[in-house]
Amino acid sequence: MDLTQQLILFVISLLANIFSAFAGGGAGLIQFPALIFLGLPFGVALATHKVASVALGIGATLRNMREKALERKFAAFILVCGLPGVVLGASVILAVPDTAARIALGVLTAGLGVYSAFKPELGQSHTPTHRDARGYAIGGTVIFVIGALNGSLTSGTGLFVTLWLVRWFGLDYKRAVAYTLILVGMFWNGTGAVTLGILGEIRWSWLPALLLGSLFGGYIGAHLAITKGNKWIKRAFEVITIAVGAKLVIG
Repeated sequence: MDLTQQLILFVISLLANIFSAFAGGGAGLIQFPALIFLGLPFGVALATHKVASVALGIGATLRNMREKALERKFAAFILVCGLPGVVLGASVILAVPDTAARIALGVLTAGLGVYSAFKPELGQSHTPTHRDARGYAIGGTVIFVIGALNGSLTSGTGLFVTLWLVRWFGLDYKRAVAYTLILVGMFWNGTGAVTLGILGEIRWSWLPALLLGSLFGGYIGAHLAITKGNKWIKRAFEVITIAVGAKLVIG
């Protein structure tokens, strides 16, 4: 790629990841379709996007480390439940037609935003729930399923994790976004990138601009999420989920 194309990729990645880090997911709404529009086949664009998304998690981690908002045992639980799903999803997606799954995911993703909009108090306070054996079993199963979606599809799965942590485990939006950005952005996407890289192809020459945009976008978005508070994060989450859902349905 020439310098102009790299600059375009950087700007696209920066904006996509600022919004994603602030709302708790959705970078693929802008970044992934842009890779296809610029000429990458679906599978190559997916693998390249996953690699770039790891930098989002790194950028967000650098900002959130100063807040010390994560519980180590709960973070480990999310990883243990989600990573096998990521590997499963990434292993099968390259052989599966994605149109029906993409539309279904779009409808469900938009539904997350509508649901949140009709629940004014959702995620505004941190009140941990379902921390017993049954709660962890149900919560972990859903996280595994979301992990499989994360490995196989590109847009919205981080938003699923954010809302599930809010709705089922009682986190406020600020804490839920922190977990999503660090664990999904860095570890889930990293695992998906490795799996897709082994089974498919990564366009390495496109990555410098994408990685820089994701890194800076993740840091800036995480800073906005920390400083603006739960009300603004909730509104951003609702806008991004409905936009991601519409994009997935339209194609």
